[in-house]
Amino acid sequence: MEEGLRERKKRETRQRIADTAMGLFMARGFDNVTVAEVARAADVSVNTVFNYFRTKEDLFADRQEFVETLPVEVLRAREPGESAVRAFRRDFLEAVETRGWRYGLQDGAVQFARMVDESPSLLARMREIHQRREDALARALADELGADADDLTPRLVAAQILTTTRLLSACAVRRAAAGEPWETIAPGLRSQAEAAFGLLESGIGDYCVRS
Repeated sequence: MEEGLRERKKRETRQRIADTAMGLFMARGFDNVTVAEVARAADVSVNTVFNYFRTKEDLFADRQEFVETLPVEVLRAREPGESAVRAFRRDFLEAVETRGWRYGLQDGAVQFARMVDESPSLLARMREIHQRREDALARALADELGADADDLTPRLVAAQILTTTRLLSACAVRRAAAGEPWETIAPGLRSQAEAAFGLLESGIGDYCVRS
């Protein structure tokens, strides 16, 4: 019980630091906030911050590991008879209905995207995360199908699927940044998603169908 309490306190401290940092980043911009300011606002020492987060960028991307595994979870959760493409189509359309954060459709997405665009280090981190997500999905596809090491198909499929969802999300954020309300963004985004996944269906729609 003592060990469990200690671990819980560590998780709570880590979450408090991350939440405090994100609040400051959103209010003032990532590059305008120092780690020392985050530490003061979270009522911890700078050393404590670095005990939990190796870099300032890690403070921003505190859920990076979880985000990187999301595509693999979508693949693994596909239904019998459902291909990889259809699983992501279903998941994306569900996110449109609920404004799911996993595709960057939630409230605050515009401010989040603007903050990333204004910081070269965050842009680099986002590119790294996107690449790691793609690598993880490609490995999962290859593992399920027993693909040879020199088979490029899993990587090609992973790249096409995740590029599609990323472009759709970016389109929604651009429209929101222009002042368009979600009530008018959602129907158009849904139609664009149907068309985009329809194109994928014509090429890789039968790939990795769950038996």
